[in-house]
Amino acid sequence: MYVYDEFDRTLLNERVAEFRDQIKRRLSGELTEEEFRPLRLMNGTYLQLHAYMLRISIPYGTISSKQMRMLAYVARRYDRGYGHFTTRQNIQFHWIKLEELPDAMADLASVGLHGMQTSGNCVRNISTDQWAGVARDEIEDPRLYAEILRQHLTIHPEFSFLPRKFKIGVTGAMPDRAAVRMHDLGLWLKRSETGEIGFEVAVGGGLGRTPYLAQTIKPFLPRRDLLGYVEAILRVYNQYGRRDNVWKARIKILVHALGAEKFAQEVEAEFQSAKEYSPVLDDTLIAEIAGRFAYPDYDKLADNPAELQAGFRDERFRAWYFNAVSPHRVPGYAIVTISLKPEGMTPGDCTADKMELLADLADRYCFGELRNGHEQNLCLPSVRQRDLHELWLKLDAAELALANVNLITDIIACPGLDYCSLANARAIPVAMEITRRFANLELQRNIGRLHINISGCINACGHHHIGHIGILGVEKNDQEFYQITLGGKADENARLGTLIGPAVPYDKVADIVEDIVAAYIELRARPDEIFVDTVKRVGIQPFKDRVYAVH
Repeated sequence: MYVYDEFDRTLLNERVAEFRDQIKRRLSGELTEEEFRPLRLMNGTYLQLHAYMLRISIPYGTISSKQMRMLAYVARRYDRGYGHFTTRQNIQFHWIKLEELPDAMADLASVGLHGMQTSGNCVRNISTDQWAGVARDEIEDPRLYAEILRQHLTIHPEFSFLPRKFKIGVTGAMPDRAAVRMHDLGLWLKRSETGEIGFEVAVGGGLGRTPYLAQTIKPFLPRRDLLGYVEAILRVYNQYGRRDNVWKARIKILVHALGAEKFAQEVEAEFQSAKEYSPVLDDTLIAEIAGRFAYPDYDKLADNPAELQAGFRDERFRAWYFNAVSPHRVPGYAIVTISLKPEGMTPGDCTADKMELLADLADRYCFGELRNGHEQNLCLPSVRQRDLHELWLKLDAAELALANVNLITDIIACPGLDYCSLANARAIPVAMEITRRFANLELQRNIGRLHINISGCINACGHHHIGHIGILGVEKNDQEFYQITLGGKADENARLGTLIGPAVPYDKVADIVEDIVAAYIELRARPDEIFVDTVKRVGIQPFKDRVYAVH
């Protein structure tokens, strides 16, 4: 975990004091809502359908047990007893009272949490792989570079008023668990033939009204040039990005209009022209930031200890283990994914009681550390294998030992029309109904890996474009309808889903998902051919025929 210094703490405290004064002026009427809007957005505060919403950044998804307890406290003291983990490694509180916001933010700042750059036309929370630093397949811990970028770009005067919001994703492994092709700027850690560390650089990704995958503009960027090259990208975007049309202001539109090759030429020209005064990421700076990361003091253990083998006699534990536990880079340890997708609950929601329990479990079993990822689940990144059965018993008692990770009920969904003023349709009830239909674990395991993503509007906060099954809420004649796409995926071979046909009414969505799944089971070449591969092989027509023949 990164350890904040006095400079960080001073910055957060000063920002809280500044925002406290701004809220005071809003409540007194000195500021109108329109005048207050850009000020609150710079602090992660939105005005939604029913109340103000506070979005808190969790840089690169790493949470200490102390921070998790504070999130639980804020949920209970200032909200309605829960928080919502998002696809951007943030957490949202949807029922904050404006007059209590400064106190909530002061409490969060006391543990190094804040809402800066979780909204507005700036560089947003920099996200990465929730397994960063513990995965066997990564070149290097990408959180180091996410932190360097965070420090360099937070409230950077040149890049605080971009044409539109700007999202950066960093991954340290070729298996992409951070969905970097969906970002305005995607960075893959690479190692050259000579062993030099660097990055593949891709730009222009993003979903929403006009979805694009990021395109590579630099196959290998030496890491010493990282900050200067990212600055060059942002300057080109600042110079040429549209500011006259909010729908055409994202960098993806600029890259598409210019073409990736031309955009790369513009960036390279800017990078070279500014090189003599650009910041250099030298070994001294890297070592300084790396030195502020506190890593676990791992024991020397063997894989597959007797305690784990004894636990396998429990069939339910065994099912959970093979679904939710992943290999760790250190022998004798494991990565545990905790699903926040139980039947009857909002995907990504976590109660204050469960946050506190997870903080306790992190202290007991995982060096006081948790993670959250873009799938809206949590993770204990470093659990001793010998403790897995004992941990499972405690998770099971709290209804947190779900064995549905990456299965059909592990649904990603935005808050939709239940909360959001931008939404056209509900997302949460659709997710709940699909989860109810497929609640049987044996059924889910027979179906295999299948990702469903649901968005309540074209802004695509539920990332429906990259779901194996994507569901988008739209409005037709004041009624909720839903478009269905198939074949999207967010990994290193990312692709956008294909629309199968006309939108369908709210009460038919779960039926259609059942029809699609039934068609897949009939069409798959073998039991282990996952859904998205079947769609790629046979196309969408067989699924379209099945859906619209019945409905």
